[in-house]
Amino acid sequence: MKVHASGRLRRSSLEHTAEMTMATAHEQRAGAAWSPPPRLRVVDTAVVAPPPAPPECSLPLTFYDIFWLHTPPVERLFLYRLAPDADVPTILSNLKDSLSRAVRVFYPLAGRLRLTPGTSTRYELYYRPGDGVSFTVAEYDDASVDALAADGPREVAAIAPLVPPLPPGGAVLAVQATLLRAHRGLAVGVAVHHAACDGSGSAHFLHAWAAAASASSARNKEAPPPPVIDRSLVPDPRGLYDTFYQTAPTSDDMQVVHKVPAEQLLATFTLSREDLQRVKDAVAAEAVRRGAAPPPRCTSLVATLGLVWSCYQRAAKEVAAMATAASSNDRKTCLLFPIDHRPRTRPPLPDTYLGNCVGPAICLARRDELVAAGAGGVLSACTAVAAGIDEAVRGVGTSSMDAWMDRVREVAAGAAGMLTVADSPRFRVYEVDLGLGRPAKVDIVSVAKTGALALAESRHGTGGMEVGVSLPRDGMDRFQKCFAEAIAGLHDQS
Repeated sequence: MKVHASGRLRRSSLEHTAEMTMATAHEQRAGAAWSPPPRLRVVDTAVVAPPPAPPECSLPLTFYDIFWLHTPPVERLFLYRLAPDADVPTILSNLKDSLSRAVRVFYPLAGRLRLTPGTSTRYELYYRPGDGVSFTVAEYDDASVDALAADGPREVAAIAPLVPPLPPGGAVLAVQATLLRAHRGLAVGVAVHHAACDGSGSAHFLHAWAAAASASSARNKEAPPPPVIDRSLVPDPRGLYDTFYQTAPTSDDMQVVHKVPAEQLLATFTLSREDLQRVKDAVAAEAVRRGAAPPPRCTSLVATLGLVWSCYQRAAKEVAAMATAASSNDRKTCLLFPIDHRPRTRPPLPDTYLGNCVGPAICLARRDELVAAGAGGVLSACTAVAAGIDEAVRGVGTSSMDAWMDRVREVAAGAAGMLTVADSPRFRVYEVDLGLGRPAKVDIVSVAKTGALALAESRHGTGGMEVGVSLPRDGMDRFQKCFAEAIAGLHDQS
């Protein structure tokens, strides 16, 4: 969700799928005639295929996968600093060679999404020998690695060229390695189609690539276990595939932004372990003051999402006209984020299952309660987040899953705004060492198009969290102010 100057909130793409062909969807995202920005110089393009080629295979999309068929790709950007004497040709060669070894193990990601032959509604992830991953090498002088790796607001227009589009025709993975100003930094952009795998599967692949890249250096990082490539592990006795496919809205309902709006910014907001403990303490104390028993279960995830959600709503309220704000104060707003179902299915799916296995946690709270002064707003937000998680966990494997799509659409239509969340601190993105050391920064660039929050572990120390937020300049100013005031308030109370 994004805060516009009018105070209105644009719905996130996670709320929607669209009834359109895969070819049309990919043309909208990448464009069959994609051309790089003027100051991005493409040095080389290649297709990295797994050696030796695995046999041909078709993986049918499950009901978990079809949920994401027409959403935009997830675009991650890893920034690495290079030494002045770095051997750039060797680094690039190692990236390509290690990518081929990783793709050999995760070979479905070298394939493409297509309509299953002889059907009109069934899709599959299809791989055949000769398929591979688009790998682009580029140079870019518009920004230095230090500027791009900063936490403060950065122009998305300067970052977006560093992630590749997915090639047309159903490709599900693309990689771009971009040398930054004076070759002092390297940006590695990765685009993954969400219908091929969820964040857990994508992170598994990235860690396997990192292990392969480090094996060529002195680091010798231990490789993670191979993925489990078996969609038959996800039964569908209630026909959820057809339910999700048939209830998808039309293309007219689609509100995905395919081009980054002008003056869109991306910033990172960090909560240290001490900050999170202060949130937990403040929530517990406010619950006691209100006589709430027991107080909400406030994990670090709940504390992070609760604080940021409350700040986001305060920023949105500041821009609204008083009459509009008063009329919508008692309306509920929504926070929507994915919950991993792997350990909760019966029987549990392996952690290394390659595919989608997440469901929505829907958190609802009144806007006036979220923006309440002091710890009241954060308590309301954390209570709603904890309740949303509990409801989502209880619903795994039950008939409530049948109504996922309808429930999301109903909430999106009736709520006074919906905010979504991408990624997870469980993915350990700052451990993705591609033979270059730890990343200086990791961003989810696609949140500039979807309006989601990007969640990761803090790179500044153990136990903290960092949240990526993308907003127009005026919205970012308001959010920064609200976040700073919230952190200062927590310190005053401790």
